[in-house]
Amino acid sequence: MQGYISLICQGAWLTIILALASLLLAMLLGIVCALGKLADSKVCNVLCQAYTSLIRGVPDLVLMMLIFFGLQFLVNNITDYFNASFIEVNPLMAGIFTLGFIYGAYFTETFRGAYLAVSKNTLAAATALGLSKVQVFRYVMFPLMMRFALPGIANNWLVVLKATALVSLLGLSDLVKATKNAGEALYQPLLFALIAGAFYLFFTSISNIVLWWLERRYSIGTIKTKL
Repeated sequence: MQGYISLICQGAWLTIILALASLLLAMLLGIVCALGKLADSKVCNVLCQAYTSLIRGVPDLVLMMLIFFGLQFLVNNITDYFNASFIEVNPLMAGIFTLGFIYGAYFTETFRGAYLAVSKNTLAAATALGLSKVQVFRYVMFPLMMRFALPGIANNWLVVLKATALVSLLGLSDLVKATKNAGEALYQPLLFALIAGAFYLFFTSISNIVLWWLERRYSIGTIKTKL
């Protein structure tokens, strides 16, 4: 296994980069679309609703294939139009864009629900105390939104992290592809599948610790009752 340890570690590191970058893109897209759904413009409402309905209604693997090959097809058409040389879409960038675009729909509903859960009376009270709009968002709106959004964010993050395994089908040399290649070369696919599973279990365990800390951080001041 010595010849494959570095390959697997590189694949694991690439998986973390892919997951974190996809999470950032998905959260940004989710915030924008949540604001679009809450806006007064009917055009924004229809577009954002169509986006979330389409993404949540089609399997992730099918969307990944459509977006990845569709993106390469678009790039090929652009290069052909301008008589430029062939450009191959980077698998990492394609994976980040694909995962971010897909799970942005789920983050949209998470942030929209968190915004609607914040009491308008609380915001009105903060405004009555003389806080500016920026201060109201920073000290009142955002902490309360995070309190309501954290369970959804935690769930979406774990799903995104595990969904990175599907990106190996697009040609990215991530953890799954590295362990698959090692298992085929050494004729021990089960062993390396267990190694890949152990890596993902380690990543999710660390994530759960961080998410537990965030939940405690944003739950300060709440009263918890035991039934």
